[in-house]
Amino acid sequence: MSEKKKEEINKWFGSPYYHVLYKNRDEKEAKFFLSNLLNHLKIPKKAKLLDVACGSGRHSIFLNNQGYEVEGMDLSERNISLAKIHENENLHFHIHDMRYSLRNNYFDYAFNLFTSFGFFKSEEENQKCISSIADSLKSGGVFTLDFLNPYRVIHNLVKEEIKTIDGIEFHLTRNFDGESIIKSIKFNDGGIDYEFEERVKAIRRLSFLEYFRNANFMLLQTFGDYELNEYKPESSERMIFIVKKL
Repeated sequence: MSEKKKEEINKWFGSPYYHVLYKNRDEKEAKFFLSNLLNHLKIPKKAKLLDVACGSGRHSIFLNNQGYEVEGMDLSERNISLAKIHENENLHFHIHDMRYSLRNNYFDYAFNLFTSFGFFKSEEENQKCISSIADSLKSGGVFTLDFLNPYRVIHNLVKEEIKTIDGIEFHLTRNFDGESIIKSIKFNDGGIDYEFEERVKAIRRLSFLEYFRNANFMLLQTFGDYELNEYKPESSERMIFIVKKL
């Protein structure tokens, strides 16, 4: 990935305003989803867990609080600096590009949550990300990928929206260009105008299944929401894959 592309990704996802805009979706939602996921996966306490594109570490911290050894990685220096505040002997964070394995054949479980995928332009880069996660897992390791449901999002796209959070009025516009879901974020804070763009590739289920096959993953389940209900393309809020390394 080019330095320019890294800067583009870091500009928004490493911005303090990213955390302001999504603050209401943080702790409560994360705990609910992860509690359901842990109950389903039945992860042994001695397992080593990897949180890929961990942001400021909310999922990693929760998993560590449940008694697990966790490592989180993210491209944003700011996010990792925030996450490192919570480090302990069984919780560590790294500035790291998800296209490359953090540790080969080391982890028992890996997670990529809250649509932390789809920001690369090429199929090759997407495949490289999935393959690097496979490389990081031991044989038999399990990977959970939580992505938006592109079918539902595209057909129910909210074109314009205003959200006021912490006194900041965020003006959001969304569109689909045939390949990516693009969210424009504009606001004023302290007399300064800001504008960011969030661009997520609308990766379909069949494309993910191909990525998994190429990385030697076997599909175990596909869920459609954080309650782990059955995935339905037309109506499910999420597209949550659980796969196993062969």
